[in-house]
Amino acid sequence: MRAPLSWINEFVDIPAKITAQQISDALVRVGFEVEETITQGNDLTGPLKFAKVLSIEELSGHKKPIRYVGLDCGEAAERFVICGATNFVVGDIVVAALPGAVLPGGFAISARETYGKTSNGMICSGRELGISDDHAGILVFTQAQATIGSDAIEGLQINDVIFDIAVNPDRGYALSIRGIAREVAASLDLDFRDPIDSLQNLEFKETGKGVTAKIADIETSSVFYLRTLSNFDPSAKTPLWMRRRIEKMGMRSISLVVDVTNYVMLELGQPLHAFDKAKINGGLTIKRAGKTQKFTTLDGQERNLDPDDLMVCDDDQPLSLAGTMGGLYSEITDSTTEIALEAAVFDQLCVAKNSRRHKLSSEASRRLERGVDPFLPQYASARFVQLLTAHSSAVHVATNVDGKPQLCARIKMAPSYVSKVLGLDVDAKTVVKHLRTVGCEVDENNFSVQPPSWRLDLHTPADLTEEVARMIGYDKIPSVLPPRPLHATLSTSQKRRRSISLMLANRGLAEVQSFPFTNQATIDAMGFVGERATTYKLANPMSEEFPLMRVHLVPGLIETAGRNLSRGAKDFAIFEMGSIFRSSQKLVPAFSPKLNKRPSQDEINKIFASVPNQGYHVAGLLVGKVENEDWQGKARNYSWQDAIAYAQDILNLCNLEWSISRSDFAPWHPGRCAELIVGGKAVAHAGELHPRIISSYGLPERSVAFAVALSALPDSELVKPKNVGTMPAAVQDVALIVDEAVTALDVEEALRKGAGPLLESITLFDRYDKIGDGKISLAFTLVFRDANRTLTGEEVAVLRESATAMASKACGAVLRTA
Repeated sequence: MRAPLSWINEFVDIPAKITAQQISDALVRVGFEVEETITQGNDLTGPLKFAKVLSIEELSGHKKPIRYVGLDCGEAAERFVICGATNFVVGDIVVAALPGAVLPGGFAISARETYGKTSNGMICSGRELGISDDHAGILVFTQAQATIGSDAIEGLQINDVIFDIAVNPDRGYALSIRGIAREVAASLDLDFRDPIDSLQNLEFKETGKGVTAKIADIETSSVFYLRTLSNFDPSAKTPLWMRRRIEKMGMRSISLVVDVTNYVMLELGQPLHAFDKAKINGGLTIKRAGKTQKFTTLDGQERNLDPDDLMVCDDDQPLSLAGTMGGLYSEITDSTTEIALEAAVFDQLCVAKNSRRHKLSSEASRRLERGVDPFLPQYASARFVQLLTAHSSAVHVATNVDGKPQLCARIKMAPSYVSKVLGLDVDAKTVVKHLRTVGCEVDENNFSVQPPSWRLDLHTPADLTEEVARMIGYDKIPSVLPPRPLHATLSTSQKRRRSISLMLANRGLAEVQSFPFTNQATIDAMGFVGERATTYKLANPMSEEFPLMRVHLVPGLIETAGRNLSRGAKDFAIFEMGSIFRSSQKLVPAFSPKLNKRPSQDEINKIFASVPNQGYHVAGLLVGKVENEDWQGKARNYSWQDAIAYAQDILNLCNLEWSISRSDFAPWHPGRCAELIVGGKAVAHAGELHPRIISSYGLPERSVAFAVALSALPDSELVKPKNVGTMPAAVQDVALIVDEAVTALDVEEALRKGAGPLLESITLFDRYDKIGDGKISLAFTLVFRDANRTLTGEEVAVLRESATAMASKACGAVLRTA
């Protein structure tokens, strides 16, 4: 939002001693960021005159158009200059820089010989004067707009300061000179003259019947003013002062009617739209489009209307995309003599949807979707009639209104609330003063506050407190750190996740992050059934190819591995940590609690009941070789043992006890998958992937994977200290022959039970399956230790015999002697 100082001065008497920097600081002090302060005219010196074009001689024989122009600069003799522009004719008024003038950039003007002629000055464009970026042609005016020979620096109001201000979305009122001037006056403690005051008693005589106004749905618009004018002369030109103000605001002059609508919007903040009355059949109604149809906007783009689009329609067709952009059919043209002016307050959400749906952000939509003063349509439309009738032959015909503006609800607050929130002693009189400064009406008897009509963002005592803080100055509020815990820390689950992630990364696995979406084909391909195959469908998926939430991490890792293999990768290990989603419960509709108090336990339960259960898992995929062949030995591929080892290491890192058993869990190979059980519940699976899946995704043979349900793991100590033995350990090896159907885990548990409490550890170090007759040999290392003394050989032998005896009894094990 640009705001020229000369326009602000119209509503606020700013002393000359206050500099532009001080005004900028004042705006920042009340919460507005000044992105740039533009000073126009400080590098421009005259003489600069308005001149009439008397003659034009076209000089031929050059690569570009060259004209030798005779000018009347209000001097005794005609002045001749060379000019390359062609957008003017004899009789037009132009701006001439005479010898001695210095243009922006230090460009000095002097008489010079060029193209065989003497150029005694220069005809200027807006960019050459530093007042616009337009360099397509020179500035052209009519004799009604400028006086021949007068000072163009003064006439064009070049010497000015323009503030480029960033306006927050909740402060739509500041997208106007009225709003900015109010903030400047409040911040500098100066008197503010509201331009609305001069419009309140403005009345216009009705000379006929105007176009009727109607709001079909009061939810879409609160008030609709429609003023009809006739007898307009389309040749009427925009006065120079208005044109220059519009240009300083970053807009361009188009025609008198359009310029007046833009001028009023910039001045007061109310968007207006003018229709050619001759194109209107019947009255105008604010209503939904109702059906899909074509509509061409003022920018010439044909758009497909949505049935929900809010439109301004006559009895036959839509004429305007409400609050966003008018239609090409009913635009003001060079033949328009009758005008219907719309001034309305549309529902903010409707305008925002119009703008987003059609990717069409306009000056009008930016204001209306932020909220506009509901009382403004009356005064802004009156201001339009006042300006148009003053500068043209237009005559007011009639005004029709539908709807009624409503003030926001009054707010009750205790004056002490401000001090409590700000942490600063603010007495009641100061609170009242600052609230009245921003436009509030305050009843000091019961301290109820009526927010001003233009402040649609004031609803609670906290909002009013913010206004008081702005007026006091945020720099006046003491900086006091709030009380906090002695130190910030991670939760137990966060520490566990970080430890696991760090451990896997240190082992050489690369962490990947995939989208948590899948499709039914992938779920079926993985062989998931039952609860593991049920999930939730997205209402607005990023891609129709993946409309479901994922039920497992391994499919995403497989797809990631497939992409990397197709790009030349061969041997790698990857892992991912993230949530999975299974439809194990029926969700209730979403619930949003009130934000002004803590939700009750029942409300909290409703919130959680509306959210899917999200298990947190870690999974890894091991592909190709773990070791390459070299002089030290042959290459080794990842195997199911590696996958199981990673899963066991994760549980071991969490200091958990587990048991292991065989499993036929998809997507692993039946019989080559291990299930890890903690507290009687399966929490992890690891092993070789199913050959069908390996073939389908082009993975190397016998690729392996593991997955651990972290959210299913019970809480445990992050660090589990162990006693360091000071007595020597006794190490015994034992080899047992058992049936091949007996698992090593069963044998280990039997040995552990028979060895007794002095057994410190037991490790399987060999498995030999060449014995035959369905037998295998399992070799274990047993470590015994007493914490207080050295064990004797006889004691260790007894313990060893006890362990093997229990293995023989429980598993049918026979001690191997050779």
